[in-house]
Amino acid sequence: MSYVFAPAPVVAVPVVGSSEQFPVRRIYCVGRNYEAHAREMGHDPDRDPPFFFGKPADAVLYVAPGETGEFPYPSLSKSVHFEMELVAALGKGGKDIPAERALDHVYGYALGLDMTRRDLQAEAKKLGRPWDTAKGFDHSAPLGPIHPVSTVGHVDKGAIWLSVNGEEMQRSDVSQLIWSVGETIAYLSTLFELQPGDLIFTGTPEGVGAVVQGDLMKGGVDRLGELSVRVV
Repeated sequence: MSYVFAPAPVVAVPVVGSSEQFPVRRIYCVGRNYEAHAREMGHDPDRDPPFFFGKPADAVLYVAPGETGEFPYPSLSKSVHFEMELVAALGKGGKDIPAERALDHVYGYALGLDMTRRDLQAEAKKLGRPWDTAKGFDHSAPLGPIHPVSTVGHVDKGAIWLSVNGEEMQRSDVSQLIWSVGETIAYLSTLFELQPGDLIFTGTPEGVGAVVQGDLMKGGVDRLGELSVRVV
């Protein structure tokens, strides 16, 4: 088989403690999955079905442990926000996955930033348009390595936090998710047939805010280390 041009390389993220790479298929993101963040964004937290948006796989900006990644400030925006998140990486797929079996599909967990052109998102909301330009732009998914469940277990509790230039901006606990990781996977699998390689950004706590060029973001989740990213 020949192609008109060379296919894009597979987007892959290193696995901690292994020489293997985790190939990224799709990125799903859960909106407003912490109560305080829902209120912060002007919404009442509730148990209505979760909603999702996506990012392309090549939005991943991999950052190795101990290094500081560089996030290029995107064009056509004057308000770019950070959103620190726990990311679940799926090793098995399926449809209509029962919630009580959903965690069996998780290969591991990672640290992620859902970078957002907040001004473009606000405009899209006002006009009833999709969020793609606000959420799915280049480098909009800074990501640390994958920590296998076999090493860290399931991350169902523990601090999640982010600081900017040394000032803490976000702090909560993963146990405060409105929809747990298992519940999120189960519901998402009723909408899509999930596959190995899918990443799920599980939502961000309160305290989101804007960054400018030169700012240094550092965030983490208990047991998963730290993610360090500078805006350039």
